[in-house]
Amino acid sequence: MDFKKFKAATVQTSPVFLNVEKTVEKAIIFIKEASQNGAQLIAFPEVFVAGYPYWNWIMTPVQGSKWYEKLYKCSVKTDDEAMQPLFQAAKDNNIHIVIGINERGDSYGEIYNTNLIIDNNGILIGKHRKLVPTWAEKLTWTSGDGSSLKVYNTEIGPIGTLACGENTNTLARFTLLSQGELIHVANYISLPVAPPDYNMAEAIKIRAAAHSFEGKLFTIVSCSTVSKETMEALKEDVPNVEELLTRKNSAFSGFIGPNGAVIGEPLIDEEGMVYADIDLEKCIQPKQMHDILGHYNRFDIFDLRVNIAPTRKITFIDNHEEFNKR
Repeated sequence: MDFKKFKAATVQTSPVFLNVEKTVEKAIIFIKEASQNGAQLIAFPEVFVAGYPYWNWIMTPVQGSKWYEKLYKCSVKTDDEAMQPLFQAAKDNNIHIVIGINERGDSYGEIYNTNLIIDNNGILIGKHRKLVPTWAEKLTWTSGDGSSLKVYNTEIGPIGTLACGENTNTLARFTLLSQGELIHVANYISLPVAPPDYNMAEAIKIRAAAHSFEGKLFTIVSCSTVSKETMEALKEDVPNVEELLTRKNSAFSGFIGPNGAVIGEPLIDEEGMVYADIDLEKCIQPKQMHDILGHYNRFDIFDLRVNIAPTRKITFIDNHEEFNKR
């Protein structure tokens, strides 16, 4: 058997707010640096291309409406010309990329929080749409469906991904584990507007550790930061924006091993990129103790069914007999 060993990189930084081309350029700078340092996988934050709808948290829905329009105009489809340099960078630098985007839907009221999985040949091998937008995010994003709950086999091993709060969804996580996931990418945004007693960085770490410990796999966490540029853009509508969007312990990026422990030194709040050596052979021994996909489960008692059919918005029927059966 071939147990993969490789170096991974994870990024903690902010996008160029609502600017797709410049955010892709920024991502490529990190991609080149990671590749030069020997990384074969790089993780970027949630909706990194090109920004998070912070206005949902600090404005009324009416105030935020114009910002939704701006976000829709700079949302992307994967075949957009502006996205092609990203795919080319994966190929040129022989590196796998997991990155979040605001994916434009077919309707003007349709944006998805989507993670792209790009292989080292520059091919988009998969994308995952966040299943349920969290709290105020429902003002912006449309829910994904079960068709994107997949694990992708790559040269470096089987990769799965979930965005931010859905890493709390036990059934979604088990669905990925059941498909042989050994490398999990969990990406987040910094959320300074959380309740005062809520340590966001610690919460991110706990969620990542839980998934790694339960599944006996590696979790890579990438979290964004809130840039001064973002706050300046929103300041006209919210004069005290700095007070609302500045708080310590809002971002955590790093690596968790199959034993649930942090590997190396994570980034907390600070911008940058960190690395870890991943050895999938280290997933074996912990599974001997608790393999919830095998000997440490009772599938004669538990039965999880997952609807992986894509959501169908409309069904056209071209004969009366068939229509009248419904």
